[in-house]
Amino acid sequence: MATAPMTGEAGLYRQGTQESATSGVAWPAIFGGAFATAAVSLILLALGSGFGLASVSPWSNSGASLTTFTVMTAIWLIIVQWVSAGLGGYLTGRLRTKWTGLHTHEVFFRDTANGFLSWAVSSVLVVAFLASAVTSAMSGATHVAAGVVSGAAQGGTQAAAQSGGGVGDPSGYFIDSLYRSDQPRTDASTQDVRSETARILAMGIRNGEVTAPDKAHLAQLVAARTGLSQADAAKRVDDVIAQAKAAELKAREAADQARKAGSYLSIFIGVSMLIGAFIASAAAALGGRQRDEHA
Repeated sequence: MATAPMTGEAGLYRQGTQESATSGVAWPAIFGGAFATAAVSLILLALGSGFGLASVSPWSNSGASLTTFTVMTAIWLIIVQWVSAGLGGYLTGRLRTKWTGLHTHEVFFRDTANGFLSWAVSSVLVVAFLASAVTSAMSGATHVAAGVVSGAAQGGTQAAAQSGGGVGDPSGYFIDSLYRSDQPRTDASTQDVRSETARILAMGIRNGEVTAPDKAHLAQLVAARTGLSQADAAKRVDDVIAQAKAAELKAREAADQARKAGSYLSIFIGVSMLIGAFIASAAAALGGRQRDEHA
């Protein structure tokens, strides 16, 4: 006895099973929403980059501070995710085909899942595009700087060979200590004296303190080269060491601020992406409901 053909969603069920022959993932709608999300994200990121570069300045006490710039970046990232993910998720929900014969809860779940998948695909597209752009920019910068770096490295090698070790080479400091005398050499060239002084200061900054013998030797070098008395030369050495420590402290503070800003930025990116995932899912559910209501 022949059975009557089934229509609607029920007609899509395979005979002998309760499994639908169609997938709950609406890939065409997902890809459409993902490309829309990626395009809007890139547009907003370009605008945000322009506003950000306009707000900062290389001059001190001018433009937005690092903290202000970080907060502005965080707010803009949330706006980017909110707008782009909302638009892409809504399009995903509105563009999918209508599911018939399903409970409203299942339709809601499918819409939210499709919205999340649309956001995930768009995130991969945006990351791939940005990674390609950054790689291209770094490659160009590397080619431009290759000649300069090569020349600087060659010059630094020659200078290190002539002075018994570069400033950053600890062996140069110990080599100087081997040949240090109670009275500084008067026949030493200015370049040799400057190189030895730089190595002593570098070692002192690295260890946190310039030793008393090194200070006394520097004072002798300064007195022999400038004609100052031993006391005045020692005072000048102390002043220069204090300035070097202040510069080192300032550099460490700047590096710590940059580290904190990078940490906060990573956290803000993660939070904004979570917000984007939620917005895309909710917008897809809204779009799907309106699509079914107006179909």
